[in-house]
Amino acid sequence: MSLPPVIVSGAALTPYGRRKDGSGFRDWAAEAFEAALAMSDLECGDIDMLFVATESDFFSMQLNPGSILASDLGLVGVAATRCEGGGASGQVAVHAAVNAVASGSAKHAAVIGVDPSASSLSGDAIRTLYGFSFDAWTDGMTGVTPTALYGLSYQAFAAEFGTTNDDLAAVTQQNRENACYNPGAHLGRRDSAEEIAESPMIASPYRRLHCSPLSDGAAALIVSQGSALPRSRAGAPQVAGIGAATDHMHLGARSSPGHFTAKTRAIKIACQQAGIVPDQIGLAEIYDAYAGAQLQALLALGLSDQPAQDLRNGRFAPDGRCPVNLSGGLMGQGAPVGATGVGQTATCALLLEGRYHSDLQPKAVPQYALADTHGGICTVAATTLLRQAVAA
Repeated sequence: MSLPPVIVSGAALTPYGRRKDGSGFRDWAAEAFEAALAMSDLECGDIDMLFVATESDFFSMQLNPGSILASDLGLVGVAATRCEGGGASGQVAVHAAVNAVASGSAKHAAVIGVDPSASSLSGDAIRTLYGFSFDAWTDGMTGVTPTALYGLSYQAFAAEFGTTNDDLAAVTQQNRENACYNPGAHLGRRDSAEEIAESPMIASPYRRLHCSPLSDGAAALIVSQGSALPRSRAGAPQVAGIGAATDHMHLGARSSPGHFTAKTRAIKIACQQAGIVPDQIGLAEIYDAYAGAQLQALLALGLSDQPAQDLRNGRFAPDGRCPVNLSGGLMGQGAPVGATGVGQTATCALLLEGRYHSDLQPKAVPQYALADTHGGICTVAATTLLRQAVAA
């Protein structure tokens, strides 16, 4: 079943990184919202609903951030909802806003994704908290780390598909190379295969340079009913389809622990709504918390039957058939958790409008773009498909 017209009328991201300027999550949220609102040609009074994505109260030390941000952003009086789905929190908020607009509950809804994932707590404290985003009894309280669980899942994938450490290095190098051309990226760098291979081992096969950084930042979207869109935004992209699904929490309960089955279910739903097949997707922002997770995602999303081979052949390069993570992805652009899914969708919207960073903007803009996010070891998956504006 297709969605009623829901348009991305505004999209913005703050720079991602480790903030040392004394600013906080409320400042970043305001910066992103004001930029998205300006792009939409709307006023604060036009916004009917606010959806806020943050992963953990411990990062911001703020319970009920939706109400706080509604007050800060001049949206007092609107309905405010906080959305959470682990790493998928931002995309869950996007879906909530899209559904509100599609149902007629709102003409214009704002989405804010924000987290101080780098500056609020020590790295060890953040990693401990991430352990509690899995099963707190069996994982968090026993000291099992996300990197170890991701590593186990990838080992099963690699055993089935024959991927190697060279493939992990290729993902790392491409994403961080892309980030070098993104002025808002946290970790644009050009590491050799040797430097990657010599970086410290975290949990086999993942070394430090195979992992995304902890980042601060925010992203914002304004989604609108097509009939309520200002004329100036007639070229804005449309939400073509959304899909979400879950899998067993524990890898041992899954029939194929190396496969991101929830992602396969989610993209099937989104493609059915859009009336397309994955091969029609022309660019994608993929959830790459770890290098191997990108390869697993490309398979699960139907973008490739042999992701490592297609990566080596240039299919996912900036000038390839389906550019992946032009932003740099989580590995290069950064990973403020609540902002991630919102930022991916904002990036896709800006790319489809030809408004992205000039060195990364494709010369031939595709018709469809995919924003893909998950929480846990793809325990919850959420995907959003955008399409170019239909010519009048």
